[in-house]
Amino acid sequence: MKHLATRLATLSLIASITGTAFAQQFDDKFRQLDELLPTPTDTRTASGAPGHAYWQQRADYKIRAQLDEAKRAITGVETVTYHNNSPDTLNYLWVQLDQNMFRADSDNRNISSYPSREAWRTAGTGGQTGLQYEAARFLVESRKFDGGFKIASVTGTDGKPLRYAINKTMMRIDLDQPLKPGARVSFNMSWSFNVPETNVLGRRMGFERFDKEDKNDLFEIAQWYPRMAAYYDVHGWQNKQYLGDGEFTLEFGDYDVEVTVPSDHIVAATGVLQNEGDVLSSAQRERLKQARTARQPVVIASQAEAEAREKGRATTTKTWRFRAKNVRDFAWATSRKFIWDAQGFKKGDTDVLAMSFYPKEGNPLWEKYSTQAIIHTIDQYNKYSFDYPYPVAISVNGPVGGMEYPMISFNGGRPTKDKKTGELTYSRSTKYGLISVIIHEVGHNYFPMIVNSDERQWTWMDEGLNSFMQFLAETAWEENYPARRGEARNIVDYMKSRNQQPIMTNSESITNRGSNAYAKPATALNVLRETVLGRELFDFAFKEYAQRWKFKRPTPADFFRTMEDASGTDLDWFWRGWFYTTDAVDVSVDGISEYTIGTKDPEVEKAWKRAQKNAEPVSITDQRNQGTLPRRLDAHPELKDFYNEHDEFTVTNKDRNKYNETMEGLEDWEKALLKEGKHLYLVDFSNKGGLVTPLILEITLASGKKYVERVPAEIWRYNPKKVTKLIITDEPMTSLVQDPYWETADVDQSDNAWPRKATPSRLELFKSQRPQDDMMKDYQEKLSEKSKTKEARKDSKEAVKAEQQSIEAGRKVE
Repeated sequence: MKHLATRLATLSLIASITGTAFAQQFDDKFRQLDELLPTPTDTRTASGAPGHAYWQQRADYKIRAQLDEAKRAITGVETVTYHNNSPDTLNYLWVQLDQNMFRADSDNRNISSYPSREAWRTAGTGGQTGLQYEAARFLVESRKFDGGFKIASVTGTDGKPLRYAINKTMMRIDLDQPLKPGARVSFNMSWSFNVPETNVLGRRMGFERFDKEDKNDLFEIAQWYPRMAAYYDVHGWQNKQYLGDGEFTLEFGDYDVEVTVPSDHIVAATGVLQNEGDVLSSAQRERLKQARTARQPVVIASQAEAEAREKGRATTTKTWRFRAKNVRDFAWATSRKFIWDAQGFKKGDTDVLAMSFYPKEGNPLWEKYSTQAIIHTIDQYNKYSFDYPYPVAISVNGPVGGMEYPMISFNGGRPTKDKKTGELTYSRSTKYGLISVIIHEVGHNYFPMIVNSDERQWTWMDEGLNSFMQFLAETAWEENYPARRGEARNIVDYMKSRNQQPIMTNSESITNRGSNAYAKPATALNVLRETVLGRELFDFAFKEYAQRWKFKRPTPADFFRTMEDASGTDLDWFWRGWFYTTDAVDVSVDGISEYTIGTKDPEVEKAWKRAQKNAEPVSITDQRNQGTLPRRLDAHPELKDFYNEHDEFTVTNKDRNKYNETMEGLEDWEKALLKEGKHLYLVDFSNKGGLVTPLILEITLASGKKYVERVPAEIWRYNPKKVTKLIITDEPMTSLVQDPYWETADVDQSDNAWPRKATPSRLELFKSQRPQDDMMKDYQEKLSEKSKTKEARKDSKEAVKAEQQSIEAGRKVE
């Protein structure tokens, strides 16, 4: 036991002595983000909301395209109407040519790096160079594939050619007349491109072969038309090259799209189908009508109908026409293999038709879960952001593992066919993987298809926020859902790894994309919700952000500022630590000192001191002297006096008089405080990881009672490396655990408890003699196997011969 006043005085003295040196070395984890965030303007306010002068551009499209199934190519013409809502005069326009990434000479192909030569030498068995078949195929096919846009013409509405220059995946169109603020311009483009095979060349779109099944293809078409680049107040023209990871930054607009495909195809697309009577049978139209009010998915195009279509090849075509309002992009999918089901969902301001398109290879998984997962996603995302505003939401199964576009998403995941029985089965990971990818990709309608962040700049603003929302939706699907991203404990391995970058890293420079742009920001938001702000404050602020910026283009500063503004909490320390550094949470419980408040009553205090003395261990000398060492006092009892009857803990009249005088000078509340009998503990914590965090302290008392005390992160504001916390309890404390629920992503739990807890693990036993390559042994074993086979055959022949002889003998007996 120690005196509290002495300890506090010591701490104060240390602080005063080291104050100057500490100030020089002080790393202020709570300094404001003003040095990092852009200055607020009348376009983007200091509160994080759009300002009174906020503006954004607009682009409307009229597109006519045709699929040549045999050549796996698409040709198209489009008219773009571009609205200059900015205060700037524009002399030229930038257009994205994302298909050019598939050119053999694209930057995506040319900057690809590979493992070191040493890694290649040791990759294969026996130290030989190794390369996967798929990787080798990609290297070969990417050089042979005739990819990219073939631009046939760029003209004004008067038919006259416009000057243009192509810079890899970007095209600049030079205007005949400067485009003034508030004006608009229209122009036409004619183009074509070959569709890449997704499983060979990859990246977010393409076709899939079913050569072994029915000789059909399934097409998922995206980044398929020249698209206007974004122009906005923070960045100007967003004309960074498309290298593959930094996705898309686009303007909202209205789309009128016609796609011509073989007449036996089914088409899924962004928007609402305008000509059902031309492309659907009367039975399909009736089923579609029923689906809008159904309580379960209704099959519009059945598996039997799809299998019938798979057997033929139409020589005629049909044109499907779609319209979509206020979307930033348009994608579609087509195949004669498609099964199609749908179900309506109405709630609040949402009135949507959820639809799934998939080949028979997707069943029974897709017919059971896809449309249900779409509806679940919209229902859950609406709670935390805004009501889904579009009329349709679509999930398509094809070669793309997971990719999002307005109203439509491409999702992988299928059952596996048993080679022996031919039955289709699926694993637990396949089932939940499918549900999760549908939630994630459909969820992207909210971020970034509506909350329209700049994906070319910041992947986390759409992937991270959407992964967080996905986590909330997954937990609402079923108890103990196997969610991969969101829980703090799941990010620990990445947080303590060396291969890290700050979340605030440009999209094309992220090396660990899944952990950095998806998992870590999702985890950060969950920590912010559960541990820092609490659900009520967080949910209000997050919904405010979504409402403020739907159909607008937010930046990271807008998100950070809105969350602080709407929650009423200074979170600069949180954004700085989680988003701008690679620091980790690693708090250690270093030590605990226990104190009790003295009552000043000599009867109580001297009895307490006697008990403390008696609790001390008996010295080894006294133990060995006990009963063996003759004592003079025992032989001469006459030597005893007053002090042999009374020790230093005896209460005297002087002690009692002093106590009475003291008590007479105290107020009633001061007398009551002395009788409280509280237990005080000074607990020392150190921040070993660098990332400041709230302290979550689970305290266990002598009676077995447990409670949790939550300490805000601001406890680290004066010293981000070491702090001491005073804990007051009604009874003795027997243990303390920091972060008992693993909610802060602490990377080392071994030093989080007092007393220390052993870390459970397993010890694997193995033989010291490891198997060695032995060619001679293998050769002898092979000879032995041959010999055994030969003997078995000989024995078999002799057995057959003996059986025949027995039969003959039996016949003779009969």
